[in-house]
Amino acid sequence: MPLNELRPIDIQLVRRTADEPLFQSLMEEHHYLGYEQPVGEHLKYLIWAQGRPVACKVWSSLRAAIQTLGHVTELVSQQETTLAALRQLLCPASTEKTAKVLEQTGLQSKENSRGGQRGETLGEVYRYDDQARGMSPEERLRFHQEHSGPVMEKLHSWLDAQFQERKVEPNSGLGKAITYLLKDWEKLTLFLRKAGAPLDNNIVERALKKAIRHRKNSLVYKTQKGAAMGDLFMSLIHTCELNGVNPFDYLTELQRRAEDMKQNPAAWMPWNYRDNLAQTATRAASG
Repeated sequence: MPLNELRPIDIQLVRRTADEPLFQSLMEEHHYLGYEQPVGEHLKYLIWAQGRPVACKVWSSLRAAIQTLGHVTELVSQQETTLAALRQLLCPASTEKTAKVLEQTGLQSKENSRGGQRGETLGEVYRYDDQARGMSPEERLRFHQEHSGPVMEKLHSWLDAQFQERKVEPNSGLGKAITYLLKDWEKLTLFLRKAGAPLDNNIVERALKKAIRHRKNSLVYKTQKGAAMGDLFMSLIHTCELNGVNPFDYLTELQRRAEDMKQNPAAWMPWNYRDNLAQTATRAASG
């Protein structure tokens, strides 16, 4: 929407008002560096247009701004360091670069990385999980306990040793990554105790990202009906992906077969519409 169509614009002071939580949530959600509370005295404004917030503005003292900038820079640096450390600890040894990182941490020997043999890394745990495909949940559990259990025990010992032998500063990026792993170790190793437990929750993470993306997109809907249609399409698209169906192809077929779909909607679900298409094509060929 062109800026000149946003008029009239209302600038509202929200510092220490009931609308300050709305300001906080918008900044935390959309600020590209991650929003942190300004240091010292400051003012917060929400800019409204056509009954909805379109911008947030913060003014603070020069000294506070300098402190805040430095603090944000430090936070970004710490975040990048922590993420890098987590990647070093968690990502499978599928590349030469990763193998070198694992070699440095002691989780994989130099001979193993150069010889192409399997080192005791989390990458090996995922390879064991690939081998366990087709097994029953109980068989998979016993297989992981036998093969992946020693790998995870060695990793846990290495993590403990970094703090006990004072090799890693707890407040460093690597230290925070190790603390995260040790704190949630019981959850991370659930697959060694419960039959059918997955190695990770990537499916859930991907599903949550779709909902968060849709929440952001919902800010630009003009009407409740438009938002309801957006909810409908998000549900259809995600259901298609869960069933291994191309969402674009599915929605295209719904448009082409609109009349047939109205007569029998249950036959045009993402999980069965291709069977229905094949039956329709067979009837047309035989007729």
